[in-house]
Amino acid sequence: MESDPTRCQPEAAPSGVGAARRAVVDIGTNSVKLLVADVHGSAVMPVLESSEQTRLGQAFYRTHRLTPAAINRTAVAVARFAAQARALGAHDVRVIATSAARDARNPDDLRAAVRQGCGLELAVISGEQEAEWAFRGVTSDSRLGGRLLLILDVGGGSTEVVLGHNSPPAFRQSYPLGAVRLLESVAPGEPPTVTDRARCEESVRSFLRDQVGPPLRAALAAFAAPAELVGTGGTASVLGAMELGLIRFDRERLESLRLERARVQHWLAHLWQLPLAERRRIPGLPPERADVILTGVAIYAGLMECFDFPALRISTRGLRFAALRD
Repeated sequence: MESDPTRCQPEAAPSGVGAARRAVVDIGTNSVKLLVADVHGSAVMPVLESSEQTRLGQAFYRTHRLTPAAINRTAVAVARFAAQARALGAHDVRVIATSAARDARNPDDLRAAVRQGCGLELAVISGEQEAEWAFRGVTSDSRLGGRLLLILDVGGGSTEVVLGHNSPPAFRQSYPLGAVRLLESVAPGEPPTVTDRARCEESVRSFLRDQVGPPLRAALAAFAAPAELVGTGGTASVLGAMELGLIRFDRERLESLRLERARVQHWLAHLWQLPLAERRRIPGLPPERADVILTGVAIYAGLMECFDFPALRISTRGLRFAALRD
């Protein structure tokens, strides 16, 4: 799947009577993402979706300070996306940031760089807000609304776990477990070794057992019916794209996919036995994500094993869909 996909053909004006064209730029630990959409009531109709990896969280977890280089890369991407959104007629452009900015000792440096670059104010959202928006974004899909879902949003610096069948969800929590954070902690060799993989899996397993397990098991036990596991965010979409061999974004095919646990385990084993150069050639895996995919997939595989989920459904809607509706 392309690393910076134009996922929808841009339209010159809002589609639909009464639709308002809005945009959100989402600054994550690993990448900056843009969603321009026409919003009509609760309906979000994407016009343009793009992503650029700026790795704001690079070398972050040793000092918890955002580096000047990472801030600059991110601010430049935000300015470019804001200009694209305005050119498409978005009357409201919102900039939000999640885990790395939330945990940073110097978030004001990022705020100042964004303000200088495009004149917009950056809002750093809480983990609770991120989890709530992930739930509301996923359930904007009419095929999922009203069903009991466990939504897992694996990001670069944090993972949001949300359980419910309507809003507000019954359980929502943001955990300091993310693909970039875990990659820096495990620091696998090149190529990664069997020992590297075992250390990563044990790190995920112990975190899920000690931090996630007790409250989530209690929340799951409150429902008579089993929950369906839904993955949203970059890792989930890339997993689906690799499984389907996609080189271009296809929302319908991705959201129709149900990945059996054995297939997630297959990708985990396959990715960890390949050197970086070979992972970069896998159809569906953007080359710049070929490092963090190791730990991102490990988190999904670990949760499916820990809580005995037989399959993973993919959603391409997440917090940006909800941020536009608010």
